[in-house]
Amino acid sequence: MTLSIHASFLPSDDLEASLSFYRDILGFEVRDEGALRVTVGPPGQPGTSLVLHSPVADPEITAEERATIAELMAKGSYATVVLSTRDLIATFDRIQATGADVVQEPLDQPWGVRDCAFRDPAGTLVRIEQR
Repeated sequence: MTLSIHASFLPSDDLEASLSFYRDILGFEVRDEGALRVTVGPPGQPGTSLVLHSPVADPEITAEERATIAELMAKGSYATVVLSTRDLIATFDRIQATGADVVQEPLDQPWGVRDCAFRDPAGTLVRIEQR
């Protein structure tokens, strides 16, 4: 059995700000856009998408759960996505030059990965590995 990742959902409390980050800064293409969600993905990889959505818009979530989610998003501990690039330094420099929120400059990790990290407008940790 072979499975692949088709889509993953990332929280957004401001779809325009999130769209600007993923489209204008990371260079992702917009694949679908609605009132409550936007689907983006890396060009040339139509089978992999990120769905930016408001997790608190779900009518089945209680007010207490909404407050917890909003609190976790504000702390930046609600979601993480790991991306990869062939040239980490050039990618880091390009993203940093946009004024994006840098969490970690390029660094060799003890587990053998060289990566950097940014935070998107909703607080999601966006790690980028060199592969």
